[in-house]
Parts: sequence; C-alpha cells; structure tokens
Amino acid sequence: MKARRIVLTFIAVGLAFVVVSFIAVSLFSYHSPTVDVLGSYFPAWMVCIVSGLALTFVAYWIVQVCSLKRYIGPAPLIYSCLMIIFTFATWILFYGN
Repeated sequence: MKARRIVLTFIAVGLAFVVVSFIAVSLFSYHSPTVDVLGSYFPAWMVCIVSGLALTFVAYWIVQVCSLKRYIGPAPLIYSCLMIIFTFATWILFYGN
C-alpha cells in the first residue's frame, strides 16, 4: 500500500509539473512553429510527435506499474490513439496561437 501511495504521489507531482510547464509555454510563446535545436530549425510537428511518443511511454509505464492492463481494451488501438491525442494536445498547447 505504501509503495502505491509513493507511485501515485510521484505521478501527481509529475502531472502538476507538466501542466504548469504547458501553461507557462503557451502563455509566452508567440513565434512561428519551428524549434531551434542546436542551431538547426526543425518543424514543430516533429517535436510534437516525439513528445506524443514520450507521453505514450509514460502512460504505458503507469498502466504497468498500477496493474491496469486488464481494464483497457486492445493495446495497439489504445496506445496508438493515446499517441495521436498526446501529439495533437502538444500542438494545441504549444503552437495553438
């Protein structure tokens, strides 16, 4: 029980950090949809896809840690839809000006 509380606290703190970061970036971003990475400009959709993939891996980890696999439907459908949702949410939060 104590380990589960620690995991849920860690998830809650991480989620709060992500939400605050998204709000801060969305308030202060008034630029074109390109991202400077080591002096080279990448289209913003590439960054959104990578962040969608990373957030999907985080969701997969949460499902595995909390033993929620039996409550979700077909895994390929669920995780591909989660990646699409996270990608679009990142686009809207960061580049929806």
